[in-house]
Amino acid sequence: MKTQALVLSALSYGDRQLIVDLFTRECGRQSFIVQISAGRRGKMRKLLFQPLTYLDADFVQRQNRTLQRFSEVGIVRPWATLTSDPIKIQLVFFAAELLRYATRDEQQPQSLFDYVAESLQWLDKADGGYANFHLVFMIRLTLFLGFFPNIETYHVGSCFDLRSGCFSMEIPAHADFIRSDEAEQMINLMRLNYSTMHLFRMTRQQRSRCVDVILAYYRLHVPDFPDMKTLEVLRQNND
Repeated sequence: MKTQALVLSALSYGDRQLIVDLFTRECGRQSFIVQISAGRRGKMRKLLFQPLTYLDADFVQRQNRTLQRFSEVGIVRPWATLTSDPIKIQLVFFAAELLRYATRDEQQPQSLFDYVAESLQWLDKADGGYANFHLVFMIRLTLFLGFFPNIETYHVGSCFDLRSGCFSMEIPAHADFIRSDEAEQMINLMRLNYSTMHLFRMTRQQRSRCVDVILAYYRLHVPDFPDMKTLEVLRQNND
């Protein structure tokens, strides 16, 4: 099987092996065991398996195996800035961790894969104005995961029910909601895309609060969604 793939994580296994978790365009999540080449000219270099490296992979999918093996693998698109710009590196690590948790049961991967790949290509080319990238990425990802908020239910003064994904003029009987002032900010954010997000100016504190709200929303809609390990580093470096 030939497919494009994005690296979600790579874990050392023994001296020269990696267990690599990929999100593939054709068959969703797949895990591989990789023997890392000893020399610099070897095909299976560790550099291939950095978070969200964009790969072209060829493998025989064996249903009775937990870990697959590559026949061939190479980079589709070398990133120009995602592996060198410190802020973009943190955004990439955050996005990879988010995808690792949020796509575990994804069964229709092609449109989701294309969205992620196009998002990364946009960020790679961006020369500025990407401070809100992770917020827009997280919100628009829910379109492909099946729980994008129902923005049609918004009215001025309404709160946002995180459980139902709807806006309401009545405060819910549970604690999983945000009040009208924050709901107004969230609805504005939900309407943004990468081209317009630079117009939505926020302080670091406001951006941090938006991240917390969106992640709370994910925890309610993605089973066993854990705390994000990359979040604190991103908070410190994203203005």
